[in-house]
Amino acid sequence: MQERHTNRRLYFEEQTYTTEKYVIPFIEKWGNISIRTPKNGKPVCVLEIGCGEGGNLKPFLDRGCHCVGIDINGPQIERAREFFTSHPLENNLTLLHDDIYNVSPQNHQYDIIILRDVIEHIHNQERLMHILPQFLKPHGVMFFAFPPWMMPFGGHQQICRSRLSKVPYMHLLPRSWYRGLLLCCGETEGCADALLEIKDTGITIERWERILRTERIPVLKRELYFINPNYEVKFHLRPLRALPVLRNIPYLRDFYITAAYYLLGGVES
Repeated sequence: MQERHTNRRLYFEEQTYTTEKYVIPFIEKWGNISIRTPKNGKPVCVLEIGCGEGGNLKPFLDRGCHCVGIDINGPQIERAREFFTSHPLENNLTLLHDDIYNVSPQNHQYDIIILRDVIEHIHNQERLMHILPQFLKPHGVMFFAFPPWMMPFGGHQQICRSRLSKVPYMHLLPRSWYRGLLLCCGETEGCADALLEIKDTGITIERWERILRTERIPVLKRELYFINPNYEVKFHLRPLRALPVLRNIPYLRDFYITAAYYLLGGVES
């Protein structure tokens, strides 16, 4: 297991680094949105779903945005409150221990919605993408980043405590074989259950884009990475975009694309 999965402050700082250096420029360049609050203007409102400890929200908060983070994991929300206690703009941050399905979109409208490394953990992604545009202000945008399911570590096996944490593609084994391998190598029932749940919810580029077409959600910008931008802070590897000839091969690309970035608009009429 990597240190970042037990040291939550480290994980928080990694999220902050990548969002600051790669996510915000991606949104600003292609979404035509100025993240910094304009003079005499209303602050940009940002919602992060599955915010965890809030590392992705910090760069937005630093810029004067009004930020809301929601997560169903109560302990992570409590840690987030601790991490932001001394932030000078703490009053601009709201952290909710709740399920997004319990929140009314009529009372919550945002310029930017973020799900970074979250959509692959959500059951019934079709339902989420049906309701999510209702939370957007006019001309608002949604940012998504996720590891395609079939990429080498798309199963999140790096959370394993055994040597399996370094075995690529093992999550593609049949379900019973996968569980048996995990338990045989000393992983706990809890770890096996968590990884099998990711096997249920993991999403491919093809299925993700089918959902977007079905829900009539326009893609403003897509970037597929051979080396995930987050690997810079994790492994000291420079991000590398996939070459056009590689990123445009349906199905095969899911095996070697390590991160997919999407900027989406509201529902097309």
